Amino acid sequence: MIADYARGDTALPADTVWALEAHLETCAPCRGRLADSVATGAPGIAALVDTVRAGLAPQLDAAGRPPARRFRPRWVSAWLTPVLTPWLATTALVTLIALLLAALAPPLLSGTASPVLPLAPVLPLCGVAAAWSRALDPAYELTASTARAGLPLLLRRTTAVLLVVVPALLAGGRLTGTMTAAQWLLPSLAFTSTALALGSVVGVTRAAVGLAAAWGALVAAPAWVSGRVPAALQPEQLPLWGLLLALGAGAVVVRRNAYPTL
Repeated sequence: MIADYARGDTALPADTVWALEAHLETCAPCRGRLADSVATGAPGIAALVDTVRAGLAPQLDAAGRPPARRFRPRWVSAWLTPVLTPWLATTALVTLIALLLAALAPPLLSGTASPVLPLAPVLPLCGVAAAWSRALDPAYELTASTARAGLPLLLRRTTAVLLVVVPALLAGGRLTGTMTAAQWLLPSLAFTSTALALGSVVGVTRAAVGLAAAWGALVAAPAWVSGRVPAALQPEQLPLWGLLLALGAGAVVVRRNAYPTL
């Protein structure tokens, strides 16, 4: 399999290529076998690599040694883009600050509903939009050209977003007492799955931004004006959110082969 991969055999299934590349990331002996296979089975590629290396060597020597970087575990790079970490940290911090202000400050509107509640279902979409964005990923072209750039990588980054934003909302809502998880957690997951499903057609970033904008204009803004809990977040609407979550997840599974081409 390594020999076929080194020759660029197009007959290898995409899932086999994905599994092989995942294994090569953590297996030094197999990477050595791959280097040997390239040298013997694809001498043109080996010659090209040597030519590129020879051309870059003088420039690299002239540039000097780059400054030392802070420690970044490998698993972080596998789950997050370089710019997604501060993006998520900012989202979580803004969420907690908003919850704190909602708990401490007197209500500015006519009602008593938390002003953060109408936004809670779509807050993860901010990170989802950044998780697969060409503008926010300096290595986008390199990442998108690999066999693992489809749905598995997108799900990894989406999971990383949820693992940061959802606990921040849970902790903030529990500490401040301004909202309960039953009001926003299922809608939040439904929005995330819907964004991924629509992303197979229009792109994940466009889908996430579009859903967040529509929710803000049609639901969040009127809720802020009235100061009441939106009707869409009432307990009796939870079965509909569960259905939307199931439909979105099903669409992602059905359209799983479309993500590598986005």
